[in-house]
This record gives sequence, C-alpha cells and structure tokens, in this order.
Amino acid sequence: MAGAMDERRLPVVPHPLGGFPGLVNWMHELTVKGRNWEALRATDIVEALARAVDDSRALVFVTQTRMYAMIGLARLQEALAAGESLLRLHRAAGATVEEAKTLSDVAEILIRMGRLDEGLQLVARATSILDETPRSHRRHLSAISSLTDAARAAELYELADSSSRILMEGQEPGSIDREASELQRAELLLEWAMRLEHLGQLEVAAARYLQSVRLIQPWVDAYRRSGPTADAPLATAVLATVLAKLGRVDEAAELVEPMVGSMRDRSQHHEARLVHFAYGLVLRARGDYPGARREFIAAVELSTHTGQTTQRLIFQHELALLAIAQFPETRHVLAALQAQAQQLWNLRLERLAMLRQARRRVQLEAERTRADAAALQDPLTGLGNRRCFDQQMALLDREGRPDQLTLLLLDADNFKHINDTYSHAAGDQVLIQIARALKQHCRSMDVPVRFGGDEFAVFIRGDLTTAARIGERIRHWIATQPWNEIALGMRVTVSLGAATLRDGMAADHLFHIADKQLYAAKSRGRDQLAA
Repeated sequence: MAGAMDERRLPVVPHPLGGFPGLVNWMHELTVKGRNWEALRATDIVEALARAVDDSRALVFVTQTRMYAMIGLARLQEALAAGESLLRLHRAAGATVEEAKTLSDVAEILIRMGRLDEGLQLVARATSILDETPRSHRRHLSAISSLTDAARAAELYELADSSSRILMEGQEPGSIDREASELQRAELLLEWAMRLEHLGQLEVAAARYLQSVRLIQPWVDAYRRSGPTADAPLATAVLATVLAKLGRVDEAAELVEPMVGSMRDRSQHHEARLVHFAYGLVLRARGDYPGARREFIAAVELSTHTGQTTQRLIFQHELALLAIAQFPETRHVLAALQAQAQQLWNLRLERLAMLRQARRRVQLEAERTRADAAALQDPLTGLGNRRCFDQQMALLDREGRPDQLTLLLLDADNFKHINDTYSHAAGDQVLIQIARALKQHCRSMDVPVRFGGDEFAVFIRGDLTTAARIGERIRHWIATQPWNEIALGMRVTVSLGAATLRDGMAADHLFHIADKQLYAAKSRGRDQLAA
C-alpha cells in the first residue's frame, strides 16, 4: 500500500509559488513597499502553513522573503545566511535560473558588506547563467531584477540599465511586478544622475532625472488617490528627491514633509535615508542651511547603517556643497570635490574591467566543466561511461564516502541474440531505451552509468530497499515497452543485482557481491532483480 502511495501523482500541475500563491504574493508586496517587519511576521505565518502540508515551494519563498526583509532592515549577516541557504536549495533542485537570481541577491549583500571581489564573482556567474537561459523561463525576469540590484550596488550602471530595460519590457503594464520594476529603474536613474551631476555632466544628469519622474510619478499619484503615501515610502521619496533636484521644490516638499520622522520609527532604513536626503534638498533650496545639514547627516548615518556605500558618498558630497552654499568663501573646495568624484568614477570603471575578467574566468571554468563532463559521458546513451564508473568506484575507497550507498547492476537479457537477429542498429536503440529508463526512474542524487556493451550500473544514495524499489520500476518499464515499434517480434527484458556498501567494505568487494546477485537473477530465469 505504501508503495502505491509513493507512485501517486497530483491530478493538477502544482502552482510555481506553492500551495499558497496569494500569501506568497502578499509577502512579496510587503517587501516591495518597504514594510519589512510586517514581511517577517508574514513569513512566520506562511512557514507554519507550508510546514503543515510539506509545501517545499512555499518554504523557498519564505526564505527568500526573509532575505529581502533582512536586507531592508540592514541585517546583512542574517540576509547572507538566508541567501546561502537558498543557493543550496536551488543547486540541489537543479534550478539554474533560481540559482542565478540568488547569486545576484547574495552578490548585492556581499557588495554592501564591502566584499566587492566576491560579489563581482557572483555577478559574473549569474550573468553567465542568464545569458544561456531563454527569456521565456518563468523566473527569468525575477532573476534579472536581482541582477539589476547587484549591478547597481557595485555602480555597474551600464549593466543595471540594460537589465532594468529587459525587466520592464517583460512585465504586464499596471501589474505589481511592473510597479516594482519601474520603481527599481527610477531609483537607478536617480542615483546615476546624481553621480553624473557631481562630475559636471549636468545635461546628461537632467535627462535621467526626467526619465525617473516619468516612471515614478504615475505610481505615486495612484498611491495618493488610494491611500496614505506611507504605503509606498520609497516611491514617494524617490520622486521627491528627483523633483528637488529639478528645482520643483514645493512639489518635493509636499511629498516628503509628512514622511520625515516616521520612517526611522518603523525601521524602514532604506526608505528613511532617501526621505531625509530629499528633505535636506528642500531645506537647502529654501535657505534653511542648519535644517538641511541635520537631514543630510541623518541620510549619511542611515546609508552607512544599510551598507549603501555609493549613496553615502553622494550624501556626503551634497553635505559638502551645502557647506559651500553656507560659506561662499570655501568655494575653492568645489574643485577638490569634483576631482574626488572623478577619481571615484574612475574606480567604478575599474570595476567594469574586473567584472569582464570575472566573466572570462567563469566562461573558462564552464568550458573545462563541459570538457570534463564530455570525457565522462557515453556518447550513445548520454549516461556516464566506463571512466565515470571507475571514478565512482574510486570514491568509495576514499574517506568521506556516502553513509548509505547501494550498487545496482543491470544487463539486457540475451542481448547478443537481439543484435544477431534484429541488427546492431536495433541493439543500439535497445541500449538507448534502457538508458532512458535509468534517467527517468533514478533520482538526481543517483549516478547511472553504462560501463560495458550492455552492462549498466547505478550508484544509488540509499539502502537496499530504496534500490530494490528503483530497480523494480526500471525492470517493469523496460518489460512493458512497445519494442515491436523498433523491430517486429522483439522483446526486451533486463536482469538486475544489488548490494549495499557496508562498513569496511572495499569497492571491489561491493561490485563482486552485486555481480553475484545479477547472475543469480539470470540463473533464476531472467527479467528479475536479486538483492
């Protein structure tokens, strides 16, 4: 009965977000709105429900939401731990696009922590994966969003710009995902423009400010019509900052004044530093230099707390410009500030070169990996070959071998008769179909190989009962295939033998026992498993 239950299949295709898509979207929306404490409380609720029904998909999104909330709360070490946990889950599941997304998320965290080289290496790995992934993949755009944030954290504005364009083009107008992508791009354009402004590239900076306004103004207007502006503090703060930079001070003040003071109380540090900065710009434009200084210093402190190195430098630069406005006799300092800005921009250009080098290293590693995999692959069946078999056997005689392993050996019954009667081409098709059975019925942790003509083996991570269950599925599948479609009158069966690795047992001894079981299955009439 238990075996029958194991073989059941769900009558419907599972939702990609798990069994609680509405709750998962709710968690996501809370992080988009910057309501990080609420998002953490939401993860506790969803986790309890997901664990109750063993919903692994929902649990992945719980971990992801916690990571984003921790980033928003500047708890970077905890965010890093969550990100590394996600990476392990995605790699174990073979979810390469999800892995690329989390690589980008972890890269952003590392960059904020000052570990730039490590972060750029992960950005390179993520971009290499996404370059080989079709844009139609359901998680591709989500991965692009994370790559955009990581690139921006490293001041790789060109990469962030191209990624954000791809992201926006792929989102449904009016959707929450489109809202998030346009907010993300508006903030990117704002930061990029401020850096350009400090370099004296005023026209280019103004163009980016205007782009940012066009993206974010409709959303903020919608928020104000439907509820309090505090429900979208980041969007409102971005718009207020851009408007202040464009000289539209009264409009900026109307947006930002109600928000000052409330953000920090809610631990919305990411949003609060931009609120203080925007208000500082407003006060400076109105001639309230002491008030502007207070707000700029608050923005600098918060950007330091959240690991926003680039924005801290921007805020400090504006603080210095405030001092020049307040004390005109210090105007000669402006040239020094612009020289420093240019030097920092040159360092940014060096990062682009570092990223290119990192990508080249990743490409070389991938080429070596593909070459190694090809050397271990049987060209006919796509399974591991004799070299792969010998490699797996050698691993069993080393320290750190698996705690549980069962070797399953498999031969095609009367294979010489099949070749002689129906042709070697038909025999090749039989081998290909046997390999297909192994791929379909073995798990990702198991290693199937073809180590001889019609000789196959599977290194199964599990006990004898697990191996017997897998072996029986393989045997039954092969016995019931429509072999007549390959050659009229042809029938194919296989015999299998299994043995479990014991403490102190050498690999050769394990093979000898499994081989004896295989011959026992053949001597008893074939088309069966002996273990």
